[in-house]
Amino acid sequence: MPQGVDELLDILTLEPRGGLVFRGQHPATHMQRSFGGQVLAQALSAAYATIGDDRLCHSLSSYFLRPGVTSAPIDYHVTATRDGRGFSTRRVVATQAGRDIFVMSGSFKTPEVGLDHQLAPYAPPIPPDQCPPLAEILARRSRAGRQHWEDEWGVLDVRYVDSSLANPLEATARMTVWVKTVDSLGDDPRVHQEILAYASDLTILAVATVPHDIDFYSPRMQMATINHTMWFHRPIRADGWVLYDQQSPSASNGLGFSTGRLYAGGVLGASCAQEGLIRVLPEDEAPEDITWLK
Repeated sequence: MPQGVDELLDILTLEPRGGLVFRGQHPATHMQRSFGGQVLAQALSAAYATIGDDRLCHSLSSYFLRPGVTSAPIDYHVTATRDGRGFSTRRVVATQAGRDIFVMSGSFKTPEVGLDHQLAPYAPPIPPDQCPPLAEILARRSRAGRQHWEDEWGVLDVRYVDSSLANPLEATARMTVWVKTVDSLGDDPRVHQEILAYASDLTILAVATVPHDIDFYSPRMQMATINHTMWFHRPIRADGWVLYDQQSPSASNGLGFSTGRLYAGGVLGASCAQEGLIRVLPEDEAPEDITWLK
C-alpha cells in the first residue's frame, strides 16, 4: 500500500481513457490481490470526475465480484444514470483484463440544512497517544509480523483502542481504532471522502473474527470482502484523528457481517456496513501458504 500521502493521492488521481472511462494504478505492495479499500476509493474518484462541484456523495453501495490483481491497472467505467435538481446518481464498473471485478452505485446531492442528530460512540475513547499501533496487536493475533502491517499501511497511522476480545463475557463483537493519514491533506471534501472510504475497509471484516479463536492469516482462513456500503453524513477530515467504532452483529454461513461509524472531534462523519467471506477450511484442504496475502 502507499507509504505516503502523495503516493495515495497519485493512485486516486485516475487517468482519463476517453468517454467516461478512467484508469487506476496500484502502489508497490506485497499483496497479490487488490486492496478493497483502494478499489472503492478509486471508483468514488471515477464517479466524482463526472459530477459537478456542487454535489457530494451521501451514499454508495458496492459489490466485489472477483479479486483484482496488483500486477495490472484497473479501468473504471462510469454510467451517468441520473442528474436531477438536487441529486445525481452514478454507476461504476471496474474491469481488469476484460472482466468485471467490482460494481458500485453512488448517490450525490447538493448540501442543505435539515434535521440533525447523531448516535454517540460505543464508549468514551482512550486518546490516540495512549493507544498502541494496531500493527502491534495484529502481529500478536496472526502469523504476519508487525513489519508486514507497517509496510502495507504506511500511509495510515492506525491505533488500537479496545475490543470485546479483552472481555469474553461481552455480548457484542466489537473493535475500536483511531486512524488518520500520516500527513496533511488539502481541503477538498471529496478527497477526504475517498480516503475515508479507503480506510473503512482496513479492519471492518476482521471484527467478525474477534469472538473466535482463529488466526485470520492462517492458510485455513479464506477472507474476502463481498459487499461494502457507506453513508457520508457530515464532512470530516481524514488527516486528523478519526475514531472507527465497529461492531459485528452476526457471523454465519461462512459470512461475517460488520458495521462501523467514523467520528472526528465527536462528529459522526460516516457509517458503513460490510459483509465478507470468513470461511474456515478443513486442515486437509488448506493451502501450504497464504496465497491471497502474497
